[in-house]
Amino acid sequence: MNNQFKTLLFSAVLAVAFSSCKSNGDSTSQTQDADVEVTGIPQEKDSVLAIIEKVNKHWQETHPKPGFAFWHPAAYHTGNIEAYKVTGNKDFLDYSKAWAEYNQWMGAKSQDKSKWKYNYGETDEHVLFGDWQIAFQTYIDLYTLEGSKDPTKIARAKEVMEYEMSTPNNDYWWWADGLYMVMPVMTKLYKVTGNKQYLAKLNEYLVYADSIMLDEETGLYFRDAKYVYPKHKSLNGKKDFWARGDGWVFAGLAKVLQDLPQDAQYRQAYIDRFKKMAKTLKEAQQPEGYWTRSILDPEHAPGPETSGTAFFTYGYLWGINNDILEEETYLPVVEKSWEYLTEVALQDDGSVGYVQPIGEKAIPGQVVDVNSTADFGVGAYLLAASEMARFVDSE
Repeated sequence: MNNQFKTLLFSAVLAVAFSSCKSNGDSTSQTQDADVEVTGIPQEKDSVLAIIEKVNKHWQETHPKPGFAFWHPAAYHTGNIEAYKVTGNKDFLDYSKAWAEYNQWMGAKSQDKSKWKYNYGETDEHVLFGDWQIAFQTYIDLYTLEGSKDPTKIARAKEVMEYEMSTPNNDYWWWADGLYMVMPVMTKLYKVTGNKQYLAKLNEYLVYADSIMLDEETGLYFRDAKYVYPKHKSLNGKKDFWARGDGWVFAGLAKVLQDLPQDAQYRQAYIDRFKKMAKTLKEAQQPEGYWTRSILDPEHAPGPETSGTAFFTYGYLWGINNDILEEETYLPVVEKSWEYLTEVALQDDGSVGYVQPIGEKAIPGQVVDVNSTADFGVGAYLLAASEMARFVDSE
């Protein structure tokens, strides 16, 4: 059975099952044929760990050389670190360490602070641009995981973020992706330094981001100011929320809440925001388990997409695992998305398909198929699978 037919068959099966189960809230666990096994929530942690091993070994074996410290390789490493935590596979840890060493534990490498920028840029002067700062998440994790706590591993992260916080500017996070790239850096650095300014500035920068991107009605984020409704609309005149963009935000909030102290000033506000996103996203999930690239207008760019779906799955599972989201309400969402991730997105060789290429919006007519994969999509997949392993382990 070829992959395209497998996808169509799975979509048809899930659509029928969803329509029959929607009224009573039951999940489907039927086996439709030998090639398409709808399994629902895994019963054994080992089965989830096997998926993680399959996906991550495939990625690392096919990408043996370290990438640069820009956002998309760095996003993969945020998933790789979680894969290491749940599997204990030292090869995964070593892979991230080699990447960190290759990049000298830095993001953008300019030493001249007078030239540091935070508009979009892939050069070494764009030190303050969040796409170069996400690497600090993994550096801090490696610092924390290693017993010796070598301060050189986080020296550049502290230098950059402390300089940034010393400026009067608050508009550093002007695109939705940046909330995943940098918010967790702030909470991680707070945890290792105890400097409360990281939490204060996190909120200050988020308030600015909210002022230009947050849609109060839905709780979702437009990708950036260019896409705010009604200035920008989807093909059918609706609000156009890009799935991966909101996936970055939903996952970023989960990571922030993970490290934020229980008595932190803004913790409840972040929880409320996380819950509102969860509610809206639940209602927008497709019967086949995925989210379309334009969340509220499935016809704008129809068909499966893995990176947004994986980030949402991670966020839901983290929320359930940490008693922030109600299992009864949201586990059925995860059940459907997990079936999509394991039965459609995951390929026999361990590759992860249906990942929308690098971009900033849902593009009508853009081909996203079984062969569409990317480092950041694999990272999102590993985040979701690692959190699923924790869920199964806790049951």
